[in-house]
Amino acid sequence: MTTLQDFQKGKAFLVCVDSDGCAMDTMDVKHFRCFGPCMVEEWGLDAWRQPILTRWNEINLYTMTRGVNRFKGLAMALTEINEQYTPIPGVQELADWTAQAPELSNAALAQAIPAAKGPALAKALAWSQAVNTAINALPASETKPFAGVLEGLTAAHAVADVAVVSSANREAVEEEWDRCHLLSAVDVLCCQDSGSKAACIAQLKEKGYAPDHILMVGDAPGDQAAAQKNGVFFYPILVRHEAESWADFAKDALPALTQGRYAPYGAEADRRFLQNLQPNQG
Repeated sequence: MTTLQDFQKGKAFLVCVDSDGCAMDTMDVKHFRCFGPCMVEEWGLDAWRQPILTRWNEINLYTMTRGVNRFKGLAMALTEINEQYTPIPGVQELADWTAQAPELSNAALAQAIPAAKGPALAKALAWSQAVNTAINALPASETKPFAGVLEGLTAAHAVADVAVVSSANREAVEEEWDRCHLLSAVDVLCCQDSGSKAACIAQLKEKGYAPDHILMVGDAPGDQAAAQKNGVFFYPILVRHEAESWADFAKDALPALTQGRYAPYGAEADRRFLQNLQPNQG
């Protein structure tokens, strides 16, 4: 599969597509089975398991913080747990690290631990490593595309170049998309090794596309922000309405893009996106 450096523009339009939680139905299972439960186990929170897991999913899946960095989401959840359920020693130190560190990763956290005053940073690293182990143990059969993704990508590929723009590991994205027979409708993979989503869109723009000929398809506010930063259009895949979103993409959004009338369509799509990520949606 072509890399960002080698990719050359083939058509007048470009459709960029996120992977996890947008094309691939992977976010829910990772949070339901890995992220939240590993936090409960690491901090011994079984006494409040159900409300804590419900709140974890609200933070990371169903509100405007959907798709937030894992450590930021952890700090948010633990801060609330510290206030509502039980003391979390060192939680403020963890929150400060997530607010100030230039990089939020296992490696960066490991470097910060020796100078830590409390246990929260070390426990956060242990949690993150346990999450990775749990994710790697998920059966491949549980990572599959949402209904309508192949049809949507095929329709897009007929009129536009198609780029996967994801912050996930390249090898994982390539394996999942190949196994699910999606790569035939893709021209280039831009993953974690290519830089941030905003940086990838910027580099794709430099291949010669007009800004109003580029559409970013995503499921999280970070995807919208990456599109806005580059002055290109955004189409939302709505959490809990993914199949409907992909059907509407092929039927309405794609024609709006190629016929030069996406701006008003996109404004209404943005409104639905924000409304769908409001708290207390169920």
